[in-house]
Amino acid sequence: MVTLTSASKKRDLKCGSFVLRVYERTHLMGILNVTPDSFSDGGRFMDTETAISHALRMAAEGADIIDIGGESTRPGSDGVTAFEEIRRTVPIIQGLAGLLKVPISIDTSKSEVALAAIQAGASMVNDVTALKSDLRMADVIARTGVSVSLMHMKGTPKDMQNHPHYDDLMIEIAESLRGSIDIAVRAGISRDKIIVDPGIGFGKTAEHNLLILNRLAELRALDLPILIGTSRKSFIGSILNRGVSERLTGTTTTCAIAVMNGANILRVHDVGTAAEAARVADAIKKEKI
Repeated sequence: MVTLTSASKKRDLKCGSFVLRVYERTHLMGILNVTPDSFSDGGRFMDTETAISHALRMAAEGADIIDIGGESTRPGSDGVTAFEEIRRTVPIIQGLAGLLKVPISIDTSKSEVALAAIQAGASMVNDVTALKSDLRMADVIARTGVSVSLMHMKGTPKDMQNHPHYDDLMIEIAESLRGSIDIAVRAGISRDKIIVDPGIGFGKTAEHNLLILNRLAELRALDLPILIGTSRKSFIGSILNRGVSERLTGTTTTCAIAVMNGANILRVHDVGTAAEAARVADAIKKEKI
């Protein structure tokens, strides 16, 4: 079994003026998609006031981070311009910056969008391409001093589900993430501002997703906080034969299992339920109430 080093147990995640003690308990990242075409909540939060209200509600339910995205990365999706991402996300970040007591993350792979979001009040970048798409992204993150989540994805959202194949899934994910960590560190990003994400559903089959959850502890060898995003995803639907709106129980189960196997941050739509699952899983891991 791979165990955390003593250094990992003590290290905090620094998000601007926020410090998240990710090794003391599991943290929750609430999803706020301000897109018309996201797989689960597309079109629900396009209005700025509605989006702000939902973000505040997630924070009240226990979200430690609010992750705002202006471009859908669902399988088969087409990208949008940086201008459109900025138009969708920045007014919401500006509106939340003085209201939220938790950090704001911008879910983007474009450095131009990241910079605009950071200037508006974001203190984290969630890059599904792990700094490998926009070569300026690492520099923007380093110069502004924000945190970054590096996610593994094979291919692009447009083609990632076209028969993804791996010779050794967990080794290939770890090697890819190590490459992104090297890019980050060389650019001047401190390790205490880096999160890794194996990318559930991004260039993976349903079987791959199950294997990642089962063997998640292997990624603890990277010695960085692990983020997992299973919320409402299709592999849960394929197991339960349930539509997107009927996957809460399955999602909650995957959250608890992820925590038991080493996840430090859960990226979810249903924050309140996931927070309770994480709290119970944390108590079992520590064997105390």
